[in-house]
Amino acid sequence: MRRPPLTELPSRLPVDGYLLALAGTVALAALLPARGPAASVADGAATGAVALLFFLYGARLPPREAMAGLRHWRLHLTVLACTFVLFPALGLAARALVPQVLPPTLYTGLLFLCLVPSTIQSSIAFTSLARGNVAAAICAGSFSSLVGIVVTPLLAGLVLHGNGGGFSAGSLLSVVCQLLLPFLAGQLLRRWIGGRLTRHKKALGRVDRGSILLVVYAAFSAGVVQGIWHQVSAPRLLCLLGVEAVLLAVMLSATWYGSKRLGFHRADRIAVTFAGSKKSLAAGLPMASVLFGAQAGLAVLPLMVFHQMQLMVCAVLAKRFAAAAGPEPAVAGGVGGSTAEVAGDVAASGARR
Repeated sequence: MRRPPLTELPSRLPVDGYLLALAGTVALAALLPARGPAASVADGAATGAVALLFFLYGARLPPREAMAGLRHWRLHLTVLACTFVLFPALGLAARALVPQVLPPTLYTGLLFLCLVPSTIQSSIAFTSLARGNVAAAICAGSFSSLVGIVVTPLLAGLVLHGNGGGFSAGSLLSVVCQLLLPFLAGQLLRRWIGGRLTRHKKALGRVDRGSILLVVYAAFSAGVVQGIWHQVSAPRLLCLLGVEAVLLAVMLSATWYGSKRLGFHRADRIAVTFAGSKKSLAAGLPMASVLFGAQAGLAVLPLMVFHQMQLMVCAVLAKRFAAAAGPEPAVAGGVGGSTAEVAGDVAASGARR
């Protein structure tokens, strides 16, 4: 049997591989932060990367998916309410933990993570594994990401202004120029470039991830240069971990049992649970770099911690849902397919994130 090369990572890591890359980027920024002219170059590159990222988001999001999903409007409204109403409400309630449990800097980051949209890719994957409504997870995640481009900055303007978020009218203008306009440009040009982007989705995935790593490096470098990391101690970081564990547990319980009270059947409840309880690192990091500027380092730390936590917890939860459902029925006559096959088709067509 062929032995894998030393540079090849195992297929199943105990921690998400991209999170390892993010951790390595943070370590690089701590050891070799960009200073002086190099910082200006890094900031400019990060700004361009964010604009490119949202241009690609717009160019790859098929408008027909959003239109097709409108038929299941109750489910989508439920997910949007969880993402942009219940999550922010819990974030505001956590204000009582300042300063005894969380310092204001970490609380601002915690509140920001409550404002960002839900994920698409991991929501689909976990819904498929749990044998839920994959099509609903696709549309719910897509709607959340699309709505979040507008709603997240608006909510940030409302709730972060008085919490040390540094949000201002200038920040909103930056969001429009760096996020919304590139996204709309991508949607307008999708007719001509969408097919080409779909054919090169693997290369574009590397562009996506590389752009986010660049944003993280620029943000954390600025934090190191300004000395903001000396403001957070190890016990406070442990407190943050505990608070986020409680937040995730509350959201998973609220989405699962709340969707039951609303009359959704099991497959839809699974979609609501995974789409309504999760937050997008891919969308949140670029937004934080625009909204917080030099203070983005601490602002994104709670989001990075929550992202890894939600992946680990939801992976276990999805397997339990699948086990509780019993053996998956075979599909007669080759028509249709399992939820895993549907998720694979979706991934192949470029409906990600």
